[in-house]
Amino acid sequence: MTLAEGQRVRLAVDIRLTEWVATAEDAPAPAGAVAGSVSLGAGAEGTVEQVAEQRHQSHEVREYERLKSLLDAFGHEMPTQSRRQLEERVGSLEPEWVAYQEQRLRVTVRVRLDNGFVLDDAHEDVFTPA
Repeated sequence: MTLAEGQRVRLAVDIRLTEWVATAEDAPAPAGAVAGSVSLGAGAEGTVEQVAEQRHQSHEVREYERLKSLLDAFGHEMPTQSRRQLEERVGSLEPEWVAYQEQRLRVTVRVRLDNGFVLDDAHEDVFTPA
C-alpha cells in the first residue's frame, strides 16, 4: 500500500509512544527527560501530510552510481586501458547495485491526527485508508 499526501487514514493498530520528548521548537531535552508514555488506539483518524520513501544506500552503491555515470558519460573518450579498468570496477560493484535495486522501499509518513497529535516518521504499515 502506498499512501499519498492529503489522504485520510486510520491508525490500524494500538501504538504506545515512549522515551524522551522534545519541544516542537527542537529545543534540546534534558538528559533522561521522560514524559511517561502516550498511547493511541487503533481507529484514530488523520490526514497524511508527508510521504518519504527511503532505501539504505551503502558506500558500494554510491560508488557504483558514480563510476557508472563516469563510464557512461566519458567512457568513449577514455584510453582503452583506463576504460577497461573502470568497466571491471563497475562490474565488480554490480551485485551490490542489483541487491540495492531489489530492496523494498521503506515508506514513512507524517500524519496529523484529528485529536491534534502529529506522528512523524511513522511506518506506513500502521495506517489504513479511512
